[in-house]
Amino acid sequence: MLTSEILRQVKRIEVRTGRQVADVLAGEYLSVFKGRGMEFDEVRPYIPGDDVRTIDWNVTARTGSPYVKRYVDERQLTVVLLVDLSASLDFGSADRSKKEAAAELSALIAFSAIRNDDKVGLLLFHGETEKYIPPRKGQRHALRVVREVLARGSDEAEPGRPRGPRGLRWIRRRPPDPRKATRIGDAVEFFRNVLPRRAVVFVVSDFLDDDYLVPLRHANRRHDVIAVLITDRREQTPVNAGILTLQDPETGRLSVVDTASSAWREAARERARDRVDSLRAELLSSGMDLVQIDAAESVVDPLVAFFRMRQRRMRH
Repeated sequence: MLTSEILRQVKRIEVRTGRQVADVLAGEYLSVFKGRGMEFDEVRPYIPGDDVRTIDWNVTARTGSPYVKRYVDERQLTVVLLVDLSASLDFGSADRSKKEAAAELSALIAFSAIRNDDKVGLLLFHGETEKYIPPRKGQRHALRVVREVLARGSDEAEPGRPRGPRGLRWIRRRPPDPRKATRIGDAVEFFRNVLPRRAVVFVVSDFLDDDYLVPLRHANRRHDVIAVLITDRREQTPVNAGILTLQDPETGRLSVVDTASSAWREAARERARDRVDSLRAELLSSGMDLVQIDAAESVVDPLVAFFRMRQRRMRH
């Protein structure tokens, strides 16, 4: 059952992102994701009068009889959001958590797709698949996608509780559940099984996981896979908050750190920077793009920058 707070969040996101889609994103989305015009459908025997340019020479050589490739019009795209709901997404050092930033991003993409008469689907995951919503069209369906991202997943910051050092939100949690740890590869394999037809796939996560690149590469052979990395500025640039006891939200492991140490802060910044650079390079080498979203900053600006980068690349 949806709480009144979640419904208010959905309404705020609908109003804010609806205006942004109308003013900024709609044209950018359309220029990048137009549909490929024609899509391969099947191979059939050659009939006199068929265009010889459509002959499939590989099948013809294997069978000894001429076969041609048949294509059908593809005007409508299918967009699928794979959204990570693991415990680490609850973290937030500003006015919203990484999960809330993921919800706003999902709304922007969903409303842009619906405005273009495309279908939108959703797969929510953590250590296992939480929920799958098949792709459909319509404004009500797009709103359902946003509601599901907000309503499911980990516990929210407890209302009325103070914020921690430098604004970090205290999170009320049960003991870490290992099933909630991030398993991106399993989610991608599940998606490949339920939707074999080509789609534009946004994988939205903080990518605090291992062994997901091979499943992503396999998915990208058929689909257009785009990785969206959700980070928080305090993960990338730690501040001096004295001696802290930190807990890994997914494993429960505790560690004591002295954030007053400039050497510790610099090492943490370097690790965070190297993680992003390594992820970007690995994806690029596999033919996939990376969009980085800071939960404390605009979601629209990096998305527009990504669309425009894609436009420039398509021209060359």
